[in-house]
Amino acid sequence: MLLRPPGVYRADGDTTLLIDVLRAGGYAAGRRVLDLGTGTGALALAAARAGAASVTAVDLSLRSVAAAWFNAQVSRTPVTVRWGDLFGPVRGERFDLLLANPPYVPAEAVAPPRHRITRCWDAGPDGRLLLDRICAGAADMLTDDGVALIVHSTVCDEDTTVAALQATGMKSQVVARTTIPFGPVMRARAGLLAARGLVQPDQRDEEIVVVEARHRA
Repeated sequence: MLLRPPGVYRADGDTTLLIDVLRAGGYAAGRRVLDLGTGTGALALAAARAGAASVTAVDLSLRSVAAAWFNAQVSRTPVTVRWGDLFGPVRGERFDLLLANPPYVPAEAVAPPRHRITRCWDAGPDGRLLLDRICAGAADMLTDDGVALIVHSTVCDEDTTVAALQATGMKSQVVARTTIPFGPVMRARAGLLAARGLVQPDQRDEEIVVVEARHRA
């Protein structure tokens, strides 16, 4: 059980899928790990428990930073938690594994709200506000044999993610996928998403994918 104060993202099916991939692939063992947008710290804790050499967790939300730090302390799991925007707090460092479960739900507004819970999932008109930034910056944060694992809905188009990572010189591919029912946010926005052509009018589930990227040999 993880502490989740109001305003902090609740770990859900996307987090579970990424943790399953992390464990099954042995990605974390002996590696320096960066968890972007850590929320409650669920991914960071999973990486540490999977044998990571070190884990650094970053979030822009002070509540999330506090929650992740508290959860790491209570579980006696070694995780360094930093406050800031994506790569900013770790600029100049390199990691062997980058984990990211960013906000990816398409929203009406271009910019996410600063202080409301919707900041945990709002990601601009196409859901790629944070995804595109992560794809553009991931290569520079990884060691030569480093790997990035990014999870998001196919509503945001996994082909765009794969292509964006390849544009930075990395090899990328979808390594896992699962279908889950729309949650409350997606159900509330089904009409908006259908009007934008992002889902079918009668669609009430979504596919979640994990995209892997690594430097070309």
